[in-house]
Amino acid sequence: MTTFSTKRAIPASPSSVFAAFQNPDRLARWWGPHGFTNTFETFEFQPGGKWVFSMHGPDGKTYPNESMFVSIVPNSEIVIRHVCQPHFQLTITLQEHPAGTLLAWEQAFDDDSVANAIRHIVETANEQNLDRLCAEVQSDALSAS
Repeated sequence: MTTFSTKRAIPASPSSVFAAFQNPDRLARWWGPHGFTNTFETFEFQPGGKWVFSMHGPDGKTYPNESMFVSIVPNSEIVIRHVCQPHFQLTITLQEHPAGTLLAWEQAFDDDSVANAIRHIVETANEQNLDRLCAEVQSDALSAS
């Protein structure tokens, strides 16, 4: 198994960061690398719940996705199992941090050869995903003030 890990300090509380995951409208706005948009078909944010959606790339292609929420600990952890190719498990943890929240992102692929073949995409895409999450959380904080 190959795991891609990154951490990011986000200037917001764990509850604010968690809210950007649990609200499907907000999640659809920021999920994915730069230039991607999303259409959610099913979003059951609960352990065992399904998440079926399409990512629309800036290249005009549509990328179908299906995942399951393995576990959810409010304001602390979200574990997502990607049940279509490529198979992986994503564990997102949120911890209080002097800057607000320390988010850890661990994406563990089932197949090493698949992970290594897409490493050049995944590492950049994960960082861009977190850039978009930070922008979403900051935008929400501005609109709330």
